[in-house]
Amino acid sequence: MAGYPDSATSIGLTCIDGVVLASEKRVTWGDIILSKRGMKVFKITDKIGVACAGLVSDMQVLARRLEAISNIYFMEEKKPIPVRTVAKIMANILFDTRMYPLLTQTIVGGIDNKEGPAVYVLDPLGSILKEKYAAVGSGSYIAFGTLERFYKDGLTIDEGKEMAIKSIRAAAKRDIGSGEGIDIMTITNEGMNIESIEEIK
Repeated sequence: MAGYPDSATSIGLTCIDGVVLASEKRVTWGDIILSKRGMKVFKITDKIGVACAGLVSDMQVLARRLEAISNIYFMEEKKPIPVRTVAKIMANILFDTRMYPLLTQTIVGGIDNKEGPAVYVLDPLGSILKEKYAAVGSGSYIAFGTLERFYKDGLTIDEGKEMAIKSIRAAAKRDIGSGEGIDIMTITNEGMNIESIEEIK
C-alpha cells in the first residue's frame, strides 16, 4: 500500500481567468520514498482536472472513471460536462464506496460557460465543498498558511500558478510526505496546460 491515506500536498485555486491545480511528486510507503515522479494531477476533460492526495492507485481509478463518465456525458448531451457535475459524480462515487473507501482527498477544478472558474474539494467519503482555494493532504496545514496570507480575488492565472508553487514549496520543507518536484495544471478558456518543476528549492 503506497503512502499513508493523506500523503502529499495538492493545491487548487480559482483565478479571474481560470483555475490552477498543482501537486508535488513524492510517493511514499510508510517512511520510504517509493517514487520521485508520481503524478497526482489528472486531466478529466479539456477544461476540467483533479488534484489528489492519498493512495496513488485510488487516485488513478477515480480519475479514469470520471474521464469515462465525462466522455459518455459529452456523447449523450452533445455538450461538455460542467465542473459542478463532475464534482457531484465524484461525491456519489466516493459515498457509494464508503464501506471500502477510496483513500484519497480530491480537488476538482475547471472552467465552464455557466459557472466560470470553479474549485470543489472532497474528502474520502464524498463530502463536497465549493471553495476559492483549497489544499489537501498531509502538507495541507502548512500550505494553507501561504494560501491564507497571499490569496486575493482577481488573481491572474500566472499569479495563481506562482502562489500554488510557493504553497507546495512551503509544505515540502516541513512535511515528510511531500517533496521532489511539482506538477502544475492550468485551465483557461483557451484550454489546459500541464508543466513540471523537477526540483523543489
